[in-house]
Amino acid sequence: MSVAPNTPAASRPFNFTPGFGLPGLLMVALLVGEPSNLDFALSHLFYQPGVGFVGRHSWLLEDVLHDRIKQAVIALGVLAIVGFLLSLLPTRLAPWRRSLGYLVLALGLSTSIVTPLKALTGVHCPWSLVEFGGAETFTPLLSERAPTLKPGRCWPGGHASAGFSLLALFFMLRDRRPRAARIALATALGLGTVLSIGRVMQGAHFFSHNLWTLLFDWTICLACYRLVLYRATPVERPLLAAEPAG
Repeated sequence: MSVAPNTPAASRPFNFTPGFGLPGLLMVALLVGEPSNLDFALSHLFYQPGVGFVGRHSWLLEDVLHDRIKQAVIALGVLAIVGFLLSLLPTRLAPWRRSLGYLVLALGLSTSIVTPLKALTGVHCPWSLVEFGGAETFTPLLSERAPTLKPGRCWPGGHASAGFSLLALFFMLRDRRPRAARIALATALGLGTVLSIGRVMQGAHFFSHNLWTLLFDWTICLACYRLVLYRATPVERPLLAAEPAG
């Protein structure tokens, strides 16, 4: 019997326990360990007293890595939506309907959680802090915010999600195009890291802000993959050998 074109085949094996567990442990470690000392040490590498952050007004970091990359990811999201809508019709994209639906969902969730979390936490950017020439007082993530007329909007790293959200492409492709999936994984991690470093150089984020983004995006993309795309390999039962007649 033939399989319907939109019915996914069995997925390649994936161990979800460490897939969810390791990011979860890292999140707990960040909450318990409070990485502010490392954050400040790394940010001070790119800060010059009296001048500011070395990348604050960089054309490459602001116009190219910030604006253009964000626009490219938005364009990818729009293409994914259009592709999904076309897959609802009897077109060549029909076999990719579930995968495209996953991509829309994972990209949407990965990028949309950032703004509400920024508003909820009120964490200030490095460039706003007294230690870096600003006027605001630093407070750890779980601490009560110091009195201010302008709450921060810097946790988690928003721009890093433009790169790390592309982890969705890895999960979308891993069962259909394993080689392309590995390329997508390397691209997502590499681009997210470059964007993260760029924002640290600009004073827009601490290192840990962007690490949180990676952990959130990985968990979201993996959870969507588990719910939408993953199909466990059927367990084959060995045939029992017939006993010889007595």
